[in-house]
Amino acid sequence: MDAPLDVLIVDDEALARDTVRLLLDEEHDFHIVAEASDGPGAVEAIRLHKPDLVFLDVQMPGLTGLEVVSEIGADRMPAVVFVTAYDEYAVKAFETSAIDYLVKPFSDERFEAALQRARKQVQQRKRADLESRLRQLLTETRTPPASGRGVRFMVKERGAIRFVDAGDIDWVEAAGDYVILHCGEEKSMIRETMAGMEKKLSPDHFVRIHRSSIVRIASVREIKPYFHGDYIVYLKDGHELKLSRRYWPKVEEALGG
Repeated sequence: MDAPLDVLIVDDEALARDTVRLLLDEEHDFHIVAEASDGPGAVEAIRLHKPDLVFLDVQMPGLTGLEVVSEIGADRMPAVVFVTAYDEYAVKAFETSAIDYLVKPFSDERFEAALQRARKQVQQRKRADLESRLRQLLTETRTPPASGRGVRFMVKERGAIRFVDAGDIDWVEAAGDYVILHCGEEKSMIRETMAGMEKKLSPDHFVRIHRSSIVRIASVREIKPYFHGDYIVYLKDGHELKLSRRYWPKVEEALGG
């Protein structure tokens, strides 16, 4: 299950804020992080809490809802559902890429329809942002000293011992009580856990994308959306691995998000 979406409620009428709050209380996938009663308070709350979604009144003291969007910047503004008693601002509201425009008083069904649009758009934004940052990381050039080659893994086979440099590993695969180190066409099995490999491999260059796989970011060729919010990671050597949404937080942390 995806993490709840953080919501900010902004309206100069306490009753209007109460209405939105009560409706959201019935939804398990929305979390109210703050409320504001005027334009300047909305700007401050958006900058402080960085919500995923804002229910934003249009006519408010200090700044209108449209001026709040202008103050934050349309490209930095969270997803917005405008909530107002006036419908003459609808065109301007949608020009700011608002998800929806609720005119008071609205029915529970109309509110639910707005939530459905919000869910879809916010998740699309998050996935697009994740993919964009992954692609950006793939194109970054790194100097040899930061390649992580200082870490070596001892491989025992047929009475001999050899070593595998972390810098040669393309991806790591879970295999029961062992892991398989994939280095180009060469495979090496060592007795280690995936959790242990995560600790030993540099988080600047490796990221866990599934309970059964860790990849070297520089070895990734392409990432494409899959079903149910997952992704398929295509490696340069031709392997295709699943990026599970369960590991999105790890990927985002690796990207500095």
